[in-house]
Amino acid sequence: QVQLVESGGGLVQAGGSLRLSCAASGTIARLNNMGWFRQAPGKQRELVATIPTHGSTNYADSVKGRFTISRDTAKNTVYLQMNSLKPEDTAVYYCWILTGRHYWGQGTQVTVSS
Repeated sequence: QVQLVESGGGLVQAGGSLRLSCAASGTIARLNNMGWFRQAPGKQRELVATIPTHGSTNYADSVKGRFTISRDTAKNTVYLQMNSLKPEDTAVYYCWILTGRHYWGQGTQVTVSS
């Protein structure tokens, strides 16, 4: 079993920044993939960014150039630095890890006011 604990969500004005963190604990494979998804009201959950233990990061087109994903593999922690936030970034952000199977965090609310 794997547990994911997120932090860092909140309310910010358009143009502002937030940093999300997610710490994973439990039985985690040495090679894994971590990332962030988001779900806005009335919409499906969508990929924001992913980062494997080794390899390239992947971003949704809507966040390229504004968001940066990083990880501390030794701590099994993934981060999402979100800059130049827009109202359309408002959503519940979910941490995700693929280690044998998919696991999800409980979600953290990000609200961007115009």
